[in-house]
Amino acid sequence: MENQLNKYAELAVKVGANVQKGQYLWVSAPIGTEDFVRRVVKEAYAAGASKVHVEWQDDVITRTHFELASEEAFREFPEWIVQAYEELIEKRGTLLHIDASDPDLLKGIDVDRIMAYQKIQGEALEKFKEAMQTDKISWSIIALPSPKWATKVFPNLPEADRMPALWEAIFKSVRIDLDNPIEAWKTHIETLKSKATQMTEKKFKKLHYKAPGTDLTIELPEKHLWVTGSSVTPEDVTFVANMPTEEVYTVPVKTGVNGYVSSSKPLAYRGNVIDEFKLTFEDGKIVQVEAKEGQELLEKMIATDEGASYIGEVALVPHHSPISNSGILFFNTLFDENASNHLAIGSAYPTCYEGGAELSEEERKEAGMNDSIVHEDFMIGSEAMDIDGIYEDGTSEPIFRKGNWAF
Repeated sequence: MENQLNKYAELAVKVGANVQKGQYLWVSAPIGTEDFVRRVVKEAYAAGASKVHVEWQDDVITRTHFELASEEAFREFPEWIVQAYEELIEKRGTLLHIDASDPDLLKGIDVDRIMAYQKIQGEALEKFKEAMQTDKISWSIIALPSPKWATKVFPNLPEADRMPALWEAIFKSVRIDLDNPIEAWKTHIETLKSKATQMTEKKFKKLHYKAPGTDLTIELPEKHLWVTGSSVTPEDVTFVANMPTEEVYTVPVKTGVNGYVSSSKPLAYRGNVIDEFKLTFEDGKIVQVEAKEGQELLEKMIATDEGASYIGEVALVPHHSPISNSGILFFNTLFDENASNHLAIGSAYPTCYEGGAELSEEERKEAGMNDSIVHEDFMIGSEAMDIDGIYEDGTSEPIFRKGNWAF
């Protein structure tokens, strides 16, 4: 275990955030991860970091805030926090976020409070979101087990076995179980890049998804690019934003989505679970929402702003990927999105469009890219999903058959 923890900390610092000599590292982490964070800090300084700042969160305090804080607390966002994030951009620092939250953390909390916080936070940190989505700074998200999360994932195991089981599942998903995880990640990223290049070169005009509960057509911009979870900053520093990552993804035309799509896995959103839902689109906009669990929250998320009722990301993940093959439902988007084809409600990544990071907001809009303070991935893939790529001339080619790559 000691060896694996050290390898994981090294991987997070050298491959995920890829801390550079003289760089500032901001670590955001929950209470309960102190031992691991200390290893991260040690690795960061060994890599040459000039300063490592750790910001701690506590699930109990977070829930107490949503339960007891005044209404005023949900109408304003602290300016000093905004300034801290913007200083990170100015200093070209890097952010490592460690996730270990309870998927049901805010279950039963007034939905209006949750969405008010989502909106005010999104508006306040718009500049930081822009920097992340255009690769102006490096950043990475990893996860560690927590008792409540482990119980959610493995409720049928004896209590003493749940945390070890989640540790094992996380280690496998990020390749820590291999002799040399860093080299394994380099090989994995190159494999993903090869598939992304193939998809970009095909220059599909549309994608057509077919599966039980799904019949959806998505138009793609002429200059769309398929990319991977590995990105490069203006200083030519490569980083991996999500660990694990198994996807290649691109940007849709905002108004070019038509049909209906059904979720294939639950969506853990803001401490709640949204499950068994179906979205219907007309000219890009979500016009109908049906959900067995969490419908009110899903409806209010989509109503956050104008762009939240459109999609901004199209991601392909084969059903026979490591996380999917594990058969584990993580109730955590970081993992579950890498077991399934998925879409994202809300903002697009400009890096998925040729020259998109340099375009103005108006130019991105003209190119068909969606903008929103929301960006939430939801899973739609399964072993029953077929996807066809449709060319400009109307001919088509299989991309996925029975949930896996067809070429």
